[in-house]
Amino acid sequence: MKLTASIICVCIALTAKAQNTVTDSVKKLNDVVIKGYYNSQPIIRSVSAVSLIDSNLIKNQPNTALVSAFNSAAGVRMEERSPGSYRLSLRGSLLRSPFGIRNIKIYLDDFPLTDAGGNTYLNLLDASALGAVEIYKGPDASIFGANTGGAVLVSTPEINNKIEASLSGGSYGLLHQTASVQHRFKNYNFSFIQGYQKSEGYRENSALDRKYFQTTQEWNYNPSGFLKAFVFYSDLFYKTPGGLTAAQMEQNPKQARPATPTIPGAVAQQAAIYNKTAFAGLSNTYQIDKNFRHVVALFTSYTDFKNPFITNYEKRYERTLGLRTFLEFAQNTSTFRWNAQGGLESSDTRTQVKNFGNNAGEPADITANDDLTAKQNFAFLRFNFDIQSKLLIEVASSINFFNYNYERFFPMLVAKQKRTFAEQLMPKFAVSYLLKPELSIRLSASKGYSPPTLAEVRSSDNTINNNLEAEKGWNYEAGLRFKTMNNRFYANANLYHYALDEAIVRRLNADGSEYFINAGGTKQKGIELETSFWLIQNGDDLLKNLQFRSNYTYNHYRFENFSSGNDNFSGNKLTGVPENVLVSSLEMAFKNHYYLFVQHNYTDRIPLNDANTAFARKYNLIEVKAGKRNIKIASAQMEVFAGINNLLNENYSLGNDLNAANNRFFNPAATRNFYIGFSAKL
Repeated sequence: MKLTASIICVCIALTAKAQNTVTDSVKKLNDVVIKGYYNSQPIIRSVSAVSLIDSNLIKNQPNTALVSAFNSAAGVRMEERSPGSYRLSLRGSLLRSPFGIRNIKIYLDDFPLTDAGGNTYLNLLDASALGAVEIYKGPDASIFGANTGGAVLVSTPEINNKIEASLSGGSYGLLHQTASVQHRFKNYNFSFIQGYQKSEGYRENSALDRKYFQTTQEWNYNPSGFLKAFVFYSDLFYKTPGGLTAAQMEQNPKQARPATPTIPGAVAQQAAIYNKTAFAGLSNTYQIDKNFRHVVALFTSYTDFKNPFITNYEKRYERTLGLRTFLEFAQNTSTFRWNAQGGLESSDTRTQVKNFGNNAGEPADITANDDLTAKQNFAFLRFNFDIQSKLLIEVASSINFFNYNYERFFPMLVAKQKRTFAEQLMPKFAVSYLLKPELSIRLSASKGYSPPTLAEVRSSDNTINNNLEAEKGWNYEAGLRFKTMNNRFYANANLYHYALDEAIVRRLNADGSEYFINAGGTKQKGIELETSFWLIQNGDDLLKNLQFRSNYTYNHYRFENFSSGNDNFSGNKLTGVPENVLVSSLEMAFKNHYYLFVQHNYTDRIPLNDANTAFARKYNLIEVKAGKRNIKIASAQMEVFAGINNLLNENYSLGNDLNAANNRFFNPAATRNFYIGFSAKL
């Protein structure tokens, strides 16, 4: 944190110079606008706790992973236990996610990337496929359906007339290559994006290989109608080195999980993830008249998933089919505007899962064979009232339906059975008011609800757990937003209290296989502060632009009424959640298109088990990226760049195995490492 404080002092010192460099006659910066879900508005007026990761921030980060970009937002924690192995938390713990992403609804353009079983493979995407990201923190279930964590809206890059390619490489065998072709016609646009990434990894058994292809086709078939087709295919492979004890990490952080007298190690078992997924979506937007608009989206996906783990070999085949549609009515007058959206989303995911013994990375005798189908349906209705462009009121709710079927074929035959959860009404009431054009206040109350995912119902212990109940709770929130008239300074403060009942937590058997239980509940109180300040904008000196960002997160998360066996964890800190996180960055643009980006991340110590007897120590991460843009060679524009990650050479774990058996909590992250690359655009 000392480094961040130093950066802040430097920025204050530079402010005096900035005031002389930039006058009131400087061109006004554009308002920051969020899209929401077909409901664009300036962020200062939003009734939601939303953070925007724009394309400019994304391009300043390493283009090989999403971790640094996501972690720049207050209230967000993304982990990468090994290259390609993402976990994501919005205002909460990662207790439900030993790997992967659960309890968060993620959309890719018009289409849900989260399947009906509650799982999201965000790691399938190449970073080049992202245009911008809007993160809605806390339950915002009025239009996004069942979740208690929040929602993420990922937009693909805007289509322009260009051909682009990039190549970068770095430490530990890193290679990342991308290419894209985009073109706009009068009524038709298309884009093709391709990416390839490989890495040997910092640790033993942590290599990554991903092949990615994506296409978007857009057609304005008449003045009122817009048709969009979206397809991606990803072939992802990464090895999983496994967790280490503190002593093993101290002895050799590069080693994979070693063998024990009874269980082989990660290298011998060739522990890894193989994920081949095809995803397709088709959406149509039609402006029926000046008041009515209809949107419908169809989506489907198929996943071939294999996971040779230390104790077993799992094969999964997943098929998802879904529909999202709504009708919007909007009416505007000079002093009163309102709109209403009513619609539904329905998805169905079938999972065929088989488990085998793992014979050095090859499937041995079958141990379990199950067929599960999850059905997630919800209908929603939302009203927005805008009174004199000052008072914005949102009243919304969704009613959610969830059930799953399961059938067992081995080791014993179990006829198809069905479990249906009671329907859940998830209301949201929110209001924001412009006290003056530069300052707004907001209040909200919303209910969250999240049934267990298929991966929790049928976890790696190969049993069907019908005792899991859904999480649910109420979130109460207040916020302030401020911006200067010229948009050079922006600040946002959120204060919230979230009471969650029946929290789902992970447990491990002695052999490392997992199962899930409901804890009594959690009390989650937090503060989030976000600032952005253009100290210099369009300067005339060597330094043309200078922007400072700083985001602070305070998490006061505690277990409540939570006992496991003879242990009572009530009052303990929530496992996996750091109490303080501060992320700050400086973006500098110099004369002749040179640039420098520096980001510092301070993360407080993290409780690793429910008993709070083990903690991961705090760490400071610094990353630096520098380069030169707009290098003209013939008709091409070039960019060259280089970067350093973990400049301070910290020894830390970016992704801990919580409540791990035998205290194997740690997945050591790479020490100081480098990358260099270039891109070309026609």
